[in-house]
Amino acid sequence: MKPPGPARACGIALVLLSLLAVLQTTRAQKNAIDIYSLTVDSRVSSRFAHTVITSRVVNRADSMQEATFQMELPKKAFITNFSMIIDGVTYPGNIKQKDAAQKQYSAAVARGESAGLVKATGRKMEQFQVSVSVAPAAKVTFELVYEELLKRRLGVYELLLKVQPQQLVKHLQMDIHIFEPQGISFLETESTFMTNELADALTVSQNRTKAHIRFKPTLSQQQKSAEQQDTVVDGDFIIRYDVNRTLSGGSIQIENGYFVHYFAPEGLSKIPKNVIFVIDTSGSMRGKKIQQTREALIKILEDLRPEDHFNLISFSSEASQWKPSLVPASTQNVEEAKKYANSIQARGGTNINDAMLLAVLLLDIATREEQLPSGSVSLLLLLTDGDPTVGETNPRKIQKNVQEAIGGQYSLFCLGFGFDVSYAFLEKLALDNGGLARRIYEDSDSALQLQDFYQEVANPLLTTVTFKYPGNAVEEVTQDNFPLFFKGSEMVVAGKLRAQSPDVLSATVSGQLPTENITFQMESQVAKQEEEFQKPKYIFHGFMERLWAYLTIHQLLERMVSASEADKQALETQALGLSLNYSFVTPLTSMVVTKPEGQEQSQVAEKPVENGHDVFRHRAKGHPLTQGAAGFASYAGVHDMPFRKSGPPGLSAPSHYRYPSYILGLDRHGLPGGIVGDHLDETMEETSPTAPPPAPIQAPTFILPLPGQSMDQLCVDIKSTPGPLLLLLSDPDQGLEVTGEYKMEKAQFSWIEVTFKNPQLQVHVSPEHVVVTRERRSSQYKWKETLFVVLPGLKMTMDKAGLLLLSSPDRVTIGLLSWDGPGQGLRLLLRDTDRFSSHVGGLLGRFYQGVAWGPPDATDDSKRTLWTRGFEFNATRKLKLDYQVGIPGTEISCWSMEL
Repeated sequence: MKPPGPARACGIALVLLSLLAVLQTTRAQKNAIDIYSLTVDSRVSSRFAHTVITSRVVNRADSMQEATFQMELPKKAFITNFSMIIDGVTYPGNIKQKDAAQKQYSAAVARGESAGLVKATGRKMEQFQVSVSVAPAAKVTFELVYEELLKRRLGVYELLLKVQPQQLVKHLQMDIHIFEPQGISFLETESTFMTNELADALTVSQNRTKAHIRFKPTLSQQQKSAEQQDTVVDGDFIIRYDVNRTLSGGSIQIENGYFVHYFAPEGLSKIPKNVIFVIDTSGSMRGKKIQQTREALIKILEDLRPEDHFNLISFSSEASQWKPSLVPASTQNVEEAKKYANSIQARGGTNINDAMLLAVLLLDIATREEQLPSGSVSLLLLLTDGDPTVGETNPRKIQKNVQEAIGGQYSLFCLGFGFDVSYAFLEKLALDNGGLARRIYEDSDSALQLQDFYQEVANPLLTTVTFKYPGNAVEEVTQDNFPLFFKGSEMVVAGKLRAQSPDVLSATVSGQLPTENITFQMESQVAKQEEEFQKPKYIFHGFMERLWAYLTIHQLLERMVSASEADKQALETQALGLSLNYSFVTPLTSMVVTKPEGQEQSQVAEKPVENGHDVFRHRAKGHPLTQGAAGFASYAGVHDMPFRKSGPPGLSAPSHYRYPSYILGLDRHGLPGGIVGDHLDETMEETSPTAPPPAPIQAPTFILPLPGQSMDQLCVDIKSTPGPLLLLLSDPDQGLEVTGEYKMEKAQFSWIEVTFKNPQLQVHVSPEHVVVTRERRSSQYKWKETLFVVLPGLKMTMDKAGLLLLSSPDRVTIGLLSWDGPGQGLRLLLRDTDRFSSHVGGLLGRFYQGVAWGPPDATDDSKRTLWTRGFEFNATRKLKLDYQVGIPGTEISCWSMEL
């Protein structure tokens, strides 16, 4: 049985890598192939994305030049067309059966030509590349078209555009049109290259059912600076959205004789689950992989609900269980399991067969002895990084043994860590048992990848879901029964209406809750639905038939993985027929790209298949392509921040001196000290060798701007805390809370966390990275990576200096920074503190309500007393270092105190 499609990752990825010449190093030659127009038109109609990339170039050199068109598309997408127009002549791509194209492919390889046009690259994408020779002054137009059905994952659909033109483009424009008859519930954009200067190039318009996102930067906006002709447009552009839902049978949409039925009801209670984690602890997991596995497993265990039951099995040469049987996810059991997970070590071989059979046996015993809650769902999660080496090592026998043991009772989900494991083996193992497989990429965010996958299957809402339609109304329906429906996913069924179908299409969706069956009935007016898709000019008309074909092909290819040899041929024939009829480049077809006479004649585009060991694996997430035929450059490095040097303002600052309006900080040693910036200026002013150097001016732990006060700013140091966990700020009226873990022995924060209630968002920062969590979806970012996210009611930005700002028009602005210079550590910044409500609290929040100052000390006017909420503090006027202005910081005069 095919696993539930909605559990698959959703997303659409574009990479506009432009058209570049293979040139020498001089700037004049570099721009010989000039991209004068680069456009993207993506039309998302009811989750189905039809994307057209058009690039126009001209050869401005006085000799023949080679232009290379490179871009990336999502692995789940199908190319449907590619063409080149050279001097008015169109050279199309022809889609053929793979065997028919093989002769041309082999002949091209024999001639030494690079015949393969598509290869896997990165986590979610495939790279498409075509090169063509261009005569002097000649123009070429490249056009690539591909299509994909967006999958809902953890509550959102996602379009990812990776924009890397690598040169200034006179006409650079992206238009994304989204039309969703159910209504768009929210929309957000994110970019890794957008800056405040580029923000004006982005426009977003939205009403109930449609949205238009346009990015159209001018040449000056693209330019890094007046002196640099390089472009700043280099990175990711992401759009996320969801649609309105109710507790109902979903939404049936009809267009041009075809229908699609989307089902993701709201308001269902979570079903208790019984889960066994089967963890590979063989020697190959040693090092970072086992460390990240421990980290992820501890987080996953913390997410278990009290009504859940669980157990852990670790395996290397042998398999061992944590407990004799499954146990409830009580606080005590979870804490014990976390200690066990934290103690697992990597050593020995890989005995997958025994580990899986032991896991199934534990579930069998618990089920037979009625130890599990009635109506609960049982899941198996296997994580391994290698092929079996101990015990039964024949993959087919292991698949057979596990399938026979499970017997259709439980769902198995397989995670392959890295590229030393056969993905094809794990995929079949999962699909044979009602689950799915996922590759975990070795990277700094591997633990997050594990956690995110678990979140996709952590909350089952329905089991045994079946869709039924009248036989006199529909035909050729895609998969219409699913074993499990998970929170945040979506089930999709498509089909063809019969020629004489009724005016009303009815549907019945049934499923099982823990204690009862549930049935949804719904009807859809055919004529009304048809009319809804005929009116808009901005949608791709006739899309629903192609959606049906796309979904059918994907499901047929998936069924082939676990089908018998006899059934496999029939499934392949059906999938091939649809691929050719609808011009899709699939694993069964190839596209032959023709070129002008005298150039390579037989370049072939084929769909890569992820089968374990042959996937391009050297590009880490977020890294650009390496230098190659197209001459791609690396991302620009972090620039040194300009720094100011200023003398001390004195104990009493002049009245016109403007202090910075925000900064809270903490250095590595818990002492005032530390400067914000990219690099430490190592060429400090020399002092006379005969004179001792003056004591350095220290940076305080926190600098607090106080609204409405005449006492400048507070410079605060921490000398003692009631415990490691600190509530720094809390303002219920603003839906804001800031917490942190402060280690006195290291005198620094190990993490700081900002939580917003609306929108629901959590930002967790450590000295290593930033993790943003929204509705159980987590994304990890490196410090000093440019980031520009616009959410409903909140903007999140990070610049090359590593300053992360969370702002909105009516809230206090929160800043976060990981300082890697002297006194390195996390810092918390504040702006717009006059927006705090009267209910603000916390270690720092108490200084924003009811602060009173006593008169200066009778004998020393640099000392005063401060009172707030019953606490008394002694403050002394001192010189401190304000590091917010960059290296080497600026000396300021402030009132210094200790907590």
